[in-house]
Amino acid sequence: MTGLRYVYAVCRPFGTPLQAQLTGVAGDPPRLLNHHGLVAVVSHVPERDFAEEPLHRHLEDLEWLSTTVRAHQSVIDALTVVTTPLPLRLGTVFRDDSGVRVMIEEREEGFRRTLDRLQGRVEWGVKVYAEQAAPAREEPTEMPAKAVSGRDYLRQRRERVRSHEDMWQQADAFATRLHETLSAYAEDARLHAPQNPTLSGASGQNILNAAYLVPRGESEEFVEMVDRTKDDVPGMRVELTGPWAAYSFAGEEQQP
Repeated sequence: MTGLRYVYAVCRPFGTPLQAQLTGVAGDPPRLLNHHGLVAVVSHVPERDFAEEPLHRHLEDLEWLSTTVRAHQSVIDALTVVTTPLPLRLGTVFRDDSGVRVMIEEREEGFRRTLDRLQGRVEWGVKVYAEQAAPAREEPTEMPAKAVSGRDYLRQRRERVRSHEDMWQQADAFATRLHETLSAYAEDARLHAPQNPTLSGASGQNILNAAYLVPRGESEEFVEMVDRTKDDVPGMRVELTGPWAAYSFAGEEQQP
């Protein structure tokens, strides 16, 4: 089959076959390309969509990008079940198998070092949302009818502002405490920028967006630890995702 080579991940050889019906980007099933004791997981993609210029244009197309991200992630998820993959960036494309082999040779030392560090480990994501800590609405400039005096109005306004500040302090303290607890248990942790609620569609204000590197065999205990915190503070929502391939801990190979 002709076409460019799309590379999902690099890993060590593994004996368990991937799902028989698994398809990747552009609908092509992934295959394994062995070289120098490492495995690149690749599939064929059409040049009309994945050569440099059309790929750059497609990345501005949210519908196309969403479809490609899902296909890419489905292959990474399947790999995570059977081995420890080192995911490459979305849209990593080479002209042919020879180009993939050259890439492996050029980055072989880094690949091996990172795979050694990630072996048998998965990534868990934890987000904390303050469901009641939305920015305060603008107060009306007119004195409300229920306020008997200007002094009462100013007092009420100060109380509302103070209540809002207290809520943020409580949310920040909860997120900080949770992150310290989970970081002490995990082998490594990463703090990411809070998600924009307009883009994520999640309710509430995201005040913690973190990733934790956990040995696969200790994941159940990690999940239970997160579950125990969910009702600690009213108005806080804790969201756990995973287990994922260790995107956040893959160094320069991580997906943006």
